Amino acid sequence: MREKATFGAGCFWGVQAKFKKIPGVLSTLAGYEGGTLPNPTYEDVCSNTTGHAEVVQVEFDPKKVSYQDLLKAFWLMHDPTTMHRQGPDIGSQYRSVIFYHSQIQKDLASSMKQDLERSGKFKKPIVTEIFPAAIFYPAEEYHQNYLEKHGRGVDCS
Repeated sequence: MREKATFGAGCFWGVQAKFKKIPGVLSTLAGYEGGTLPNPTYEDVCSNTTGHAEVVQVEFDPKKVSYQDLLKAFWLMHDPTTMHRQGPDIGSQYRSVIFYHSQIQKDLASSMKQDLERSGKFKKPIVTEIFPAAIFYPAEEYHQNYLEKHGRGVDCS
């Protein structure tokens, strides 16, 4: 059995590399989601005019890794308190966003976000957006598994 999850947490190169390392993740695909332009290119998305976020679509085996575990990894791999920025990358395409594929995913993501806000773990408010999954556009082939192809770990910088 396979399920999908889609996350935006900054530069999709590092996000993809981090999710690939989680046991139970069957595949990952870097892409664009949440915008208005059909079939956007990387250049289109970087123009900050399409509304797309750089995201990673994760296919996982829920018997081996839970959606909650994927959410925990998502919250740890980026700063969910920075609007339109992760590290040196600035722009709306780098926003923190979860695109849910079911009501259960929506409820779990919303609940975990609320729990994190109440926990005091972050000094600033969490700005992560939670939206229903929209049309996912795979990124160009040269973006797929980019860090792996170039002998780099899980860090984009």
